[in-house]
Amino acid sequence: MNPLEKLHEEIDGLVDSFTSQAIVGDIWGVGLTQYTFWMFVAIALLLIVLFVFVKKQAAHGLVPRGRFVNGVEFLVEYCRDDLCKGLLGDTWRNHFPFIASIFFFILANNIVGIIPGCKPGTGCIGTAGALALVSFVYFIVIGVRSQGLIGYIKSLAPEGVAFPMNAVVWLIEVFSTFLRLITLAVRLFCNLFAGHVVMGAFALLCSLFFEPILQGITPIAIGEAGASLFWLAILLVIYGVEIMVAAIQAYVFTLLSAVYIQIAEQGE
Repeated sequence: MNPLEKLHEEIDGLVDSFTSQAIVGDIWGVGLTQYTFWMFVAIALLLIVLFVFVKKQAAHGLVPRGRFVNGVEFLVEYCRDDLCKGLLGDTWRNHFPFIASIFFFILANNIVGIIPGCKPGTGCIGTAGALALVSFVYFIVIGVRSQGLIGYIKSLAPEGVAFPMNAVVWLIEVFSTFLRLITLAVRLFCNLFAGHVVMGAFALLCSLFFEPILQGITPIAIGEAGASLFWLAILLVIYGVEIMVAAIQAYVFTLLSAVYIQIAEQGE
């Protein structure tokens, strides 16, 4: 039987496995899904990494030593200098805890999700939507705090535009502001979901083409086993790409959040 004939059925099962399923309790009530479980695992690992980092940093003084300490410090400094100082200017200290928390939370979940058998906490639309909502509420609050409620509402329409065009522009900007909530969530969720489906599909191809040789050694089975090595090579390449995507998506989400904070805070 041609292994590709089984692929459609296996892909359907693969996609179903990525839907949220309760492993404890009920998904529609009080329960724990596989995404929530791995999210807690990612949080625990992140806290362990930060605890060990702080402990090693305190032991060695101000000069970082070792690859682990230097690696974590590089990420912290990158988040501070590029995502905070570079965009937010003098007020970066006020927002650094929030920006750093968002960045490391998403990065930790994305990295854990790449490990075979694990699920990314951020690969669920519920988690991605909650992160987007937190970012949305944060920059709205910052805008109101910086300019006042009326001032922030007025700032959505550019100055110097005559009526009624300024009203039209204001409505567009209001829609655009609320659209950020959707785009933040959908971008993060879709990139992770699609990437894991692609990896799963090539893993299935490797498995399906290798199965015949386990049932008996024949010329056809040997040829199909050789094809499985080809699919494996592609899978390894995609796996490397997904590692980069995990970091890039954490960066993009955090960068856009910082940009929205800057726009809300500086009105003009």
